[in-house]
Amino acid sequence: MAVVVIGGQTKNVGKTSVVCGLISALPDGGWTAIKISQCGHGVDSAGGGESVAIGEERDPGSGTDSSRYLSAGAVRSLWVRTGPGELAEAMPRIRAEIARARNVILESNSVLGFLRPDVYASVLDPEVADFKASALRYIDRADAVLLPAGALDRPNWVGVSLRSIEQIRRFEIGPPSYSSAEFVGFVAEEIGRVAKKILISKK
Repeated sequence: MAVVVIGGQTKNVGKTSVVCGLISALPDGGWTAIKISQCGHGVDSAGGGESVAIGEERDPGSGTDSSRYLSAGAVRSLWVRTGPGELAEAMPRIRAEIARARNVILESNSVLGFLRPDVYASVLDPEVADFKASALRYIDRADAVLLPAGALDRPNWVGVSLRSIEQIRRFEIGPPSYSSAEFVGFVAEEIGRVAKKILISKK
């Protein structure tokens, strides 16, 4: 069982598309896909004091990000919503889902504060100025960064040094798949290494 995390500098840079691209390109992975959202106004719509909501998506055609995971081929899809700074409350359930899955792919930056995945890739676009604090906090832990073709020739980040990604594997992505054969091969190789370690540990 391998754990893959796809994060990114901010919204609308292609994180969900990257997750779907990987699931589709590795159809034998038996993926459980988990989207984690930390909502600015909390998640308690009923007034009952709940700070965490976890739902399983069952409709691959609903148009939500979690439904796109199913449409791409995930065997299960979950959407975890918490208030800001309250992800710790959801982690027992998330860890339980990880333990029961064949392979897991999570769309999140903040989950890196609670687990160490086998692969962490960060989706960056220097043409987008916004850069989340959570993405910046964990960028040096990335095994790979994913960028649009030629993006580093036109950076638009303020207060973010490109030196932080100089030593990290870089892969170019773009529509329609937001993936590449090279990146898929990289992830598949890492998953294979994890499986081999598990097999050896059981002998």
